[in-house]
Amino acid sequence: MADSRDEPLVLGIETSCDETGVGVVRGTTLLADAVASSVDEHARFGGVVPEVASRAHLEAMVPTIDRALKEAGVSARDLDGIAVTAGPGLAGALLVGVSAAKAYAYALGKPLYGVNHLASHICVDQLEHGPLPEPTMALLVSGGHSSLLLSADITSDVRPLGATIDDAAGEAFDKIARVLDLGFPGGPVIDRYAREGDPGAIAFPRGLTGPRDPAYDFSFSGLKTAVARWIEARRAAGEDVPVRDVAASFQEAVVDVLTRKAVRACKDEGVDHLMIGGGVAANSRLRALAQERCEAAGIRLRVPRPKLCTDNGAMVAALGAEMVARNRSASDWDLSADSSLPVTDPHVPGRNHAQAHGHDHGHGHDHVHELGEENLYS
Repeated sequence: MADSRDEPLVLGIETSCDETGVGVVRGTTLLADAVASSVDEHARFGGVVPEVASRAHLEAMVPTIDRALKEAGVSARDLDGIAVTAGPGLAGALLVGVSAAKAYAYALGKPLYGVNHLASHICVDQLEHGPLPEPTMALLVSGGHSSLLLSADITSDVRPLGATIDDAAGEAFDKIARVLDLGFPGGPVIDRYAREGDPGAIAFPRGLTGPRDPAYDFSFSGLKTAVARWIEARRAAGEDVPVRDVAASFQEAVVDVLTRKAVRACKDEGVDHLMIGGGVAANSRLRALAQERCEAAGIRLRVPRPKLCTDNGAMVAALGAEMVARNRSASDWDLSADSSLPVTDPHVPGRNHAQAHGHDHGHGHDHVHELGEENLYS
């Protein structure tokens, strides 16, 4: 049996939105998952403010990295690589993470891996359920993304089957929570209210589910408008708004479409399992309905625990460790943040695509050897 110490030890940094996440992973084993959230600072604005998020990342970065290394019980010098979310996400927030990752990687003389936020959300499932099947069908649902992805190789081959054409699922949750005066973020609070409501009380529309509509694309803008108008009509008539029933009916419309399209994609592509990730994957009704429909279709469902579904550094470290294990090229020092990095680019390799030779603790890019004699990190 291989010694676990032979598996790559990677630190991952995630700053695509309002969470400063730092994770440490050895192979597919999670050693630390430290998160500093700035969500409370955004709540009074009713949504994430990019400048506020960027400044919060700056303040939290070093303490969160120190906390993660301490929790993992490892020294920064022991790392085999530094992985960081290069995109997609908020440009300013991404830049903080990328800059920090460069500084640590350069100082330590370690390879740098700029990775894709969405691919990381898929790869994190390895930390809970073991190696990903190949291919993997993934439904990613969050505040910024609703996507169906087919991955033959999480480090190099991720193919989009469908995506949201307007509001993402998480964005719709936030907007309806705002209309109902439930606060921000909307996902957890709507989930909580919906548990006490009737999901069949109000027949809200299911977007893009007609016979001529794109099979795997999503649209929640029409649903959001329909719910808002229903609430406005009740208020205009001087009637009480049944908040719990509205929350349950709205939530049911969202998860009905998500799970229906995901199961259809699995059947069409001949894939016998489904992985669900992203912040909205923490929703209790989505998990329950997905389980029910997957069981009926003979599909195995993989969903990480809620803490690993939301943005975190562990998912970035997981993908970084996979990059090292498969000898993927490290990124160049001029790696930049890309707010619209396509999911077809699971990572941003160096221009010369240099590959490591053999699986040892000198994994990665030539710049590791250039700096090996003068470690700048104390």
